[in-house]
Amino acid sequence: MSQGSLAVLLGKGPRFWKLNETDERHLSRLETIVDALTEFGLSKNEVRVYFYLAKFGTGKARDVSDALSLHRTETYKILRELENRGLVSSVFEKPLRFIATPFERALNNLIEAKKHEIRQLESRRGDIIDVWSSLPEPQRESEEREIFQILEGEEQIEVKSNEILGETERELLVVAPEADLLHLHHSDLIDRLREISRTGVNVQLLTDSSPRSRYIAEKMRLKNVRFLRSPEDLTFYMISDGKQLLFSVRKNNKAAENGRRNKRDRPSALWTNYDVFIKTLKTLFSELWNTGRSPHDGAETGSSESGWKPDRVPAAAIRHLARPKPSSAPSPPHAIA
Repeated sequence: MSQGSLAVLLGKGPRFWKLNETDERHLSRLETIVDALTEFGLSKNEVRVYFYLAKFGTGKARDVSDALSLHRTETYKILRELENRGLVSSVFEKPLRFIATPFERALNNLIEAKKHEIRQLESRRGDIIDVWSSLPEPQRESEEREIFQILEGEEQIEVKSNEILGETERELLVVAPEADLLHLHHSDLIDRLREISRTGVNVQLLTDSSPRSRYIAEKMRLKNVRFLRSPEDLTFYMISDGKQLLFSVRKNNKAAENGRRNKRDRPSALWTNYDVFIKTLKTLFSELWNTGRSPHDGAETGSSESGWKPDRVPAAAIRHLARPKPSSAPSPPHAIA
């Protein structure tokens, strides 16, 4: 969000924030708050009204309307909506005055409202599934289609990851460099990996050999873990039972590695059941696994005496990836946006 657009959002009244070059350090912080409030369903003008009252205490509807250049009728509707959400209270004076709920309590009110919505949906889950099941079944194609699906944002990727883990029966192959392993560590996925490994699923984890990666891998307590000493452009992917592939497509690797990610840098991933693609990356996984190092091989010394040399993506795997598809290969998969 630019300085100009944020100034328009917050207002230009004489009592409102004046944004200039000396205030640029606050712009990213303000943008974070604006994004958070809009994610809870507040409109741009509702955010503006709340900001105004939060910074200037009590105010009449006319004061808010004049400061933010809003129509008086719209201002009253916004104030009533904010009051219903627990973000604004009215002071019984004449004319009526409004006061903003302290930000921490306002945020708690928004979170509790979301939790209530989720609980209501959960209580209706069985009824909704029954209605869905009662619908007539469409005619299905006899042969399963091979498709690509693009996933945008951490939420979509995590939901798909959990779905894949829940459907895995025999084998799960995971390639996770440090940045992605750190994300797994801070999500529920690391617990799911441990759970399915205890059910007899063969979980194989391949990561780099940085101290953080080794620490997280040790905490995961998986039986089959190997480390690559010097992987080049290693990216996250996992293969479930040789039938499903989730492949990370990161637009800004440096930002991800440093833990800095904004809306423009949010991660993307590709899911597919395309057999040729899955077999190719499974072959690559096998090549990398065979050159990786087990945790039981001892600590790294960095010397050639250990008999273990820095790894690179094997040339055989690169040739396999570049190999032209045979003429008998299946038709190109369908893409789903």
